[in-house]
Amino acid sequence: MNANEPGGTSAKPHDWDIRKLHILRTLRDRGTVTATAEVLLMTPSAVSQQLTNLAKQLGVPLLEADGRRVRLTDAAHLVLRHAEAVFAQLERADVELAGYLRGEAGRVRVGAFSTAVPALVVPAVLRLRRSHPALEVRVREAEAAEAYELLSAGAVDLALSLAAHAPSARDPRFTVVPLLADPLDVALPADHPLATSPDLRLADLAGEPWIFGGSGPWSQITTAACEAAGFVPEQAHSAAGWTAILAMVEAGMGVALVPRLAAARREGVVMRELGPDRPYRHVVAAVRRGAEGGAGLGHVLSALRAISPTPPLP
Repeated sequence: MNANEPGGTSAKPHDWDIRKLHILRTLRDRGTVTATAEVLLMTPSAVSQQLTNLAKQLGVPLLEADGRRVRLTDAAHLVLRHAEAVFAQLERADVELAGYLRGEAGRVRVGAFSTAVPALVVPAVLRLRRSHPALEVRVREAEAAEAYELLSAGAVDLALSLAAHAPSARDPRFTVVPLLADPLDVALPADHPLATSPDLRLADLAGEPWIFGGSGPWSQITTAACEAAGFVPEQAHSAAGWTAILAMVEAGMGVALVPRLAAARREGVVMRELGPDRPYRHVVAAVRRGAEGGAGLGHVLSALRAISPTPPLP
């Protein structure tokens, strides 16, 4: 796409085309015209044409060439800074209109990471079927990066993720709500000498072989928890799925930290709670800013909190 040319006139209020502004915001978030087209179900040429028209309407250049790609101009960032308030206000208007038209009825689309779906979201949906049968909840499994892309694009209404992967509180697009503190328990082989030890602490396992993923959030959480307890875990084996991790623990190949939400019964594995210094992972919910007052979202958040085994830590 060629850099947009200024139109030479000052923008009027009717020139602020919401649909085109949404395309511009998505381009900022996704980085390329192709990626923007994919998430908005458009063609790249249609994205380019819409942004060219918006630049003419506003009278300022919005894009400039950056090698074979384009980047947003300072004027485009200024436009989006003001547009965020507009998007938030439209979310509030949509919430009020939905409440007026549908009352307790409606639909809430939830994007949630893998272990949260069976442990939190499904029980919350079952609870809502009893308390708010006219409220439809649609669930989509998505890890943090994808969940927040879907939330920004309007494809889901609520995203669940670990706090470490949530947007910054300064991000004008989202409101982030602490949901729960998920304790980390330790999985031991049933015949391990410490399987029945009273007052087990994470530091007691400093000399054990550990099982955790080679990269990604769970590797970071395990390493950080062990380092906070005063040691660096020896990674004897690497696995990302809980079935594989617990199978290796059962075989006596090592020990592992397991979030309580993800814990599954396995005959040869003992799950032990750790002492007062037990580590946690923190789960948050995020919505588009301005939508947090919606009745449907409020009911879903209330159901998730009711299911949550441990409230957020102060």
